[in-house]
Amino acid sequence: MKLTQKQKVLRHLKEIGSITPIDALRDYSIMRLTSRVCELKDEGHNIKSELVSGKNKYGESVRYSKYTLVEQE
Repeated sequence: MKLTQKQKVLRHLKEIGSITPIDALRDYSIMRLTSRVCELKDEGHNIKSELVSGKNKYGESVRYSKYTLVEQE
């Protein structure tokens, strides 16, 4: 069975713990991670976003979102 992009993101969050836009692009060719995360949130999944700082390939400072699935108690 072929998974949708949304299903791939949810599986990644459950198995790996977090996902960033570069993870989504590199691992699944998903270019609009934020859209998939919003769809998952609309379905009731508790996903938090955190702004992370890093460097790009030119050594310049960049910021990007890192998404994490919050387990329900």
